[in-house]
Amino acid sequence: MICTQKLNKEPAIHENFSGEHVEIGQWTEIGPNNIWENVKFGDFSYTSGNNQIQNARIGNFVNIASGVRIGPPQHPMNRPTLHHFTYRRQIYGFAMEDDTAFFAWRTAQITEVGHDVWLGHNAIIMPGVKIGNGAIVGSSAVVTKDVAPFTIVGGVPAKVIRKRFSADVIEKLQRIKWWNWTYETIKELFPDFLLSVEDFVHKYDRE
Repeated sequence: MICTQKLNKEPAIHENFSGEHVEIGQWTEIGPNNIWENVKFGDFSYTSGNNQIQNARIGNFVNIASGVRIGPPQHPMNRPTLHHFTYRRQIYGFAMEDDTAFFAWRTAQITEVGHDVWLGHNAIIMPGVKIGNGAIVGSSAVVTKDVAPFTIVGGVPAKVIRKRFSADVIEKLQRIKWWNWTYETIKELFPDFLLSVEDFVHKYDRE
């Protein structure tokens, strides 16, 4: 559910949001039922709802559909058991302290989502993966490897479907970096965002 009221520099946060160690940019919207931990969320980005995001750095103008999961924490796979009693030791009375080294390792597995990315419904982005600028992740995809800029991926595990644009256009968009423009600049130049991508990069690529 996306709000119909005008957004502004203050984040629009819907009901049932739980966040710990989060940094949220301007002109953003967080849909209902979001649980975040250790997240940096860029300007103009939004989630549609029912999202869990952990240990992630998310760029500007990122489009996150409902049910997307970013950075689901791993279990220790090299121990005799996968169960969390080996690191959440206190709640079971197995030790006076939890496994702080393991928790520190999980926190360090940062998932990076570039600018102007679209993550489809129920997609899962695994810890440590990097999604390039302008990429599209299909619905219900499970992304286990880095995704190059302006690339469409889908499936389980996610595989490349195609590039969105030619190599020349992608290179020019990467140089233009319009996603770093100010609100005022984008508002002034808004009609140009309705041009074809070829006309847009021809107008704004200075090299």
